[in-house]
Order: sequence, then structure tokens, then C-alpha cells
Amino acid sequence: MKCQKCNKEATFHISELMGSEPKELHLCEEHAREYLNQSAIQGKMAGNLNAMLSQGLPQKISLNKAAKELQELDQQTCSICGISFHDLRSQGCLGCPHDYEFFGKQIDAFILNIHGVYEHTGKVPVRKSGNSQERMLLIKFRRDLDDAVQYEDYERASKLRDKINSLERELG
Repeated sequence: MKCQKCNKEATFHISELMGSEPKELHLCEEHAREYLNQSAIQGKMAGNLNAMLSQGLPQKISLNKAAKELQELDQQTCSICGISFHDLRSQGCLGCPHDYEFFGKQIDAFILNIHGVYEHTGKVPVRKSGNSQERMLLIKFRRDLDDAVQYEDYERASKLRDKINSLERELG
């Protein structure tokens, strides 16, 4: 990802919670330093940063140190597929299943940064959110009905037909 102020690689991704919506900035080291110094002068981030530091977070944040650590991390490559962490960050795709183990902690931080949580809860279409279990049951009943008819078990087939009709009425 490119810096929003120049064409250098963005190494700092800042989410600022001012107002009702978060503001995301993607900056290179030089512009991040400039932005943070400017914000500290204006007093917007200084209070929040000092509060975070006083709560037991690292005593000093050094942009140079962070940039060097990120640069070292970006150079690491998977021994199986050869993907570097830089490629992973820029493309958002893993090269092989081994990458989950090799980049374990970094991937966790990456996912948390993007999604805000570690665990994927999945998505359900809005129009069908309330009745997906019933629809799955309906499919199962229809398969069972086909089996019952094939084996000439008409008593079981009639019960399944009644269940299917009842469930279809519920679903509309």
C-alpha cells in the first residue's frame, strides 16, 4: 500500500477515532513522524498517547525502532513457499498452509488489525438470516422422501410429505 502523501511504501497504518467515524491513514515513516508530531502539538493525540503509556504499555514509542522491526519482519520468508511477510501484508494472501505457523503471531496481529476480532463469525444473507436451519431441514426431508419412495416405504413417505408441506407453509 502506498503512502497517502507520497508514493513511498506505507509502513504505518493509523486509525484515529475522532467524531462518529474512524479515520484511517496510511503513511510512510517520514509522513507518519510528521503527522504524529503535528498531532501532538495540536494536543489531539498527546493526551490519548500519554494515557495509553501510563497504563503499562511500552514506555517509549520509537518510530525508527518500529520501522526497523517492520523492515526485519518484512524480510522473513516462508521456507516452503517463499512468500515474504511484506508480500503477505501487501497482497493479503498466504502462500501455503505452513505460513499460519511461520508467521503465526504476525498473522494474528494482522487479522486483529483488519477485522477487530480473531474469530470469524461468518455471514448470513439478510433476506434469509432467520430460517437457514429450517431450509436445511427441508432439504434433508426431501432427500429422505426420495429415499422412502425409492424403497417403496409409502407410510414413511407420507409422513415426510406432511412435514415438508408444514415446513414450506412456515417458510412462506
